[in-house]
Amino acid sequence: MPSRLEDITEQRLERLDEIRSQGINPYPHTYHPSHSIKAAIALYQQDREEASSPISLAGRIVAKRSMGKISFMDIQGEEEKIQLCFRRDNLGQERYNLLKKFDIGDFIGVEGTLFQTKTGELTLEVSDFTMLSKSLHPLPEKWHGLADIEVRYRQRYLDLICNKEVKRIFILRSKIINAIRSFLNNRGFIEVETPVFQLQAGGALARPFTTHHHALDEILYLRIALELYLKRLIIGGFDRVYEIGRTFRNEGISIKHNPEFTLLECYQSYSDYFDMMEMVEEMFFYIAREVLSSSRITYGDRTIDLTPPWQRITLREAIKSHCGIDFEDYPDASSLRSRMIAEGMQVDSSRGRGKLIDDLTSTFVEPFLTEPTFLVDYPVEISPLAKRKRDNDRLVERFEGFIAGIEIANAFTELNDPIDQRERFVQQARERLGDEEVEVADEDFLQAMEYGMPPTGGLGIGIDRAVMLLTNQQSIRDVILFPQLKRKDA
Repeated sequence: MPSRLEDITEQRLERLDEIRSQGINPYPHTYHPSHSIKAAIALYQQDREEASSPISLAGRIVAKRSMGKISFMDIQGEEEKIQLCFRRDNLGQERYNLLKKFDIGDFIGVEGTLFQTKTGELTLEVSDFTMLSKSLHPLPEKWHGLADIEVRYRQRYLDLICNKEVKRIFILRSKIINAIRSFLNNRGFIEVETPVFQLQAGGALARPFTTHHHALDEILYLRIALELYLKRLIIGGFDRVYEIGRTFRNEGISIKHNPEFTLLECYQSYSDYFDMMEMVEEMFFYIAREVLSSSRITYGDRTIDLTPPWQRITLREAIKSHCGIDFEDYPDASSLRSRMIAEGMQVDSSRGRGKLIDDLTSTFVEPFLTEPTFLVDYPVEISPLAKRKRDNDRLVERFEGFIAGIEIANAFTELNDPIDQRERFVQQARERLGDEEVEVADEDFLQAMEYGMPPTGGLGIGIDRAVMLLTNQQSIRDVILFPQLKRKDA
């Protein structure tokens, strides 16, 4: 027995055939409205005399009601909707009857003049109309919204049609990225593009995706970071460069992680991690004011002020204050692991000292960094591309930025000593033999460094997480239009 939805689809197919039988193309090649719905509303509000002239609009039908000789529809544009009024006396019986072939979800083009009803609703008095696209399926819940999370992610187009707030989030995402570009461009940075397919996956500690290039007969890696190619450009004489691009890591999926994500990386010659801290503070402050018109954001039930300066605390101090462990007292993995076990923690015996410190950070420190905070000075073991701290060779000049417990930035005083860089790669490979998340020595990059790289500050910002914070979204899937999901039949 056919389902209700199948019956509705069948009815719509019948109407489609009836429309075609009348010589009407239900899917015309184009239509050129004189105004967007938003522009038409603005026109009427600003100048009613000019708005009395005929205009044309287009949109998706989201509501429909008939009262004999007069019918109404609501159509939705990109941002606004408007009411349409169809009168039989104006259109003629034949054209008026054609309205019965239109369903909610169809696209329609209309011509007419604007007026305001007795209830104050702006309406277009329609003098002519054109079918622009026939929808073969009903919209979910008759336009009352789409609540099923699984359907929302798998069929994002329905989510955008039914949930106005969702569309607003993605419009804000675009504005946030534009604001980032504006901020960097105004500081003299040049936007560039670097390879997605790479012979080696470098610039981060992460498991890569691989693919096979048939013409070259080589295994290639989808990039896990943008760093090494951007540094080549610094070496080549570009003093300030940045890239906003898709990056890929073959790792877990969570509310903060998606296998492919958008990353900003920028590099500035003759600067260090202190300069990068200042840049992050000013960037987020600028974005919030440009896009949200305020330096304060709401995340969950918290109001957070992004005004510089942000709190700065060393990683060592933060871990010690939250769990009582001073990692400087434990110079190797074995001693640190023993102390963590003594504190009742579950410890992976394969993890090195740097990774154990990272575990302490993610467990005891990060969740409590509500206010904008920089954690500074990380162990050298997990930072092979960062310059050693000026007064402590066991640490590097690196910081991570946090807001509401979410990491939003990672930056270094970049290592520019090619001999030290090679030794770091070799040492890490030796200590973490077989680890897929090891930074592999890139000979081409090392050769580039040997030609001389100026003192440089480097910064990475996860765009998706930044958008989460600035739009008050709790899951990364809500700020990525098409997040990674399991196959439906799996």
